[in-house]
Amino acid sequence: MTHPTVRISDIGQYLGQTVTIRGWLYNKRSSGKLQFLQVRDGSNIVQCVIFKGDVSEDLFNAADKLSQESSLIVTGVVKEDKRSPLGFELGVSDLQILHVPAHEYPISPKDHGIAFLLDHRHLWLRSKRQNAILKIRSELIKAIRDYFDQKDFVCLDAPIFTPNACEGTSTLFETDYFGDKAYLTQSGQLYMEAGAMAFGKVYCFGPTFRAEKSKTRRHLTEFWMVEPEVAFMNIEEDMALAENFLQEVVGRVLETKKEELEILERDTKFLQNTIKGNFPRVSYTDAVAQLQKLGSDIKWGDDFGGDDETILTKEYDRPIIVHHFPTAFKAFYMKENQHDPKVCESMDILAPEGYGEIIGGGERETSLETLEKKIKEHDLPKEAFEWYLDLRKYGSVPHAGFGLGLERLVTWVCGLHHVRETIPFPRMMERLKP
Repeated sequence: MTHPTVRISDIGQYLGQTVTIRGWLYNKRSSGKLQFLQVRDGSNIVQCVIFKGDVSEDLFNAADKLSQESSLIVTGVVKEDKRSPLGFELGVSDLQILHVPAHEYPISPKDHGIAFLLDHRHLWLRSKRQNAILKIRSELIKAIRDYFDQKDFVCLDAPIFTPNACEGTSTLFETDYFGDKAYLTQSGQLYMEAGAMAFGKVYCFGPTFRAEKSKTRRHLTEFWMVEPEVAFMNIEEDMALAENFLQEVVGRVLETKKEELEILERDTKFLQNTIKGNFPRVSYTDAVAQLQKLGSDIKWGDDFGGDDETILTKEYDRPIIVHHFPTAFKAFYMKENQHDPKVCESMDILAPEGYGEIIGGGERETSLETLEKKIKEHDLPKEAFEWYLDLRKYGSVPHAGFGLGLERLVTWVCGLHHVRETIPFPRMMERLKP
């Protein structure tokens, strides 16, 4: 007789029935005539109870010799178990052993150093905590796409090889492209500006690269960004879009990933505050004054460092929007404020609890003459931007957008100390494998 093969997360639908699950041994313990196997299949973990009287002696003895990460096919009756986080267990009637590791599994319940865990990232992914983080990441990806798709944005993929830089070449990975220089993209924004002029509302969502020689807990050399761009949008509308977007995707995780947040022991107070009401809006000038009162030595005209973002955001119980940064340290394409050219129509959203910037954006310069001047001032090669300048020659309109770094969002939502756990295989200055 065949029994339904089910995912562990679905076994509650089969209470009292015999089912088959397929997975790996996560942990085990025994007590005389009973063996308790913790089996995982990627969807969840269930306790499988083997009673000596219910199976053959050979099967019982074989089960006793299983080591961590043995691969198994388990058949049994689904029973209620209120002590289990899942609420159910499996009374085993049959066990098929596919593979027993020849060596002890490297990642044991004892504490391991972070370098060791990253060297074994391909195995570390199997742990309950890493499962929870990456399931939240997956849900955020889906929520992000759903948000823009439902608002009639067109998904437009930006190239990864680019001939030019958005903000200079100092933080770009250079590569040979059939004899020409090419760079791994640090942003799809310029291409999204072209898309906005064609479709009105567009976004790209893909990998981006920064060759920053930084070893901080907020930096990866390869990460994912979502970048919407909208024609006929100004800075105020851009801030409103970013705020609503962040509230929607955070709300989605709070609704659908309660179990994963509990595994991470995440205090969701600040996440709950995020989805209630508007974010405080603070001008750069006011933020600098506030930081100075809080003991920072920042001066007007300085960019925020990580410490400044931490100090500032700890004063708020939800994300804040800092706007109108100095033109001098923002990218060449940022539109100058018409009343005060020293500041530009830019904004960053800083997450609370010291997590800092997760969104950066603003309104783009629409004047061909001004852009040409800025490209020269920034010492950028004009020939690489001729196609971009065309956007100001044929139907230029006000437009704005922003970029959100997925890994920084995951770091904050999960309450992590370091960004390295938010991507399956992190790339950092000192890490290119596995």
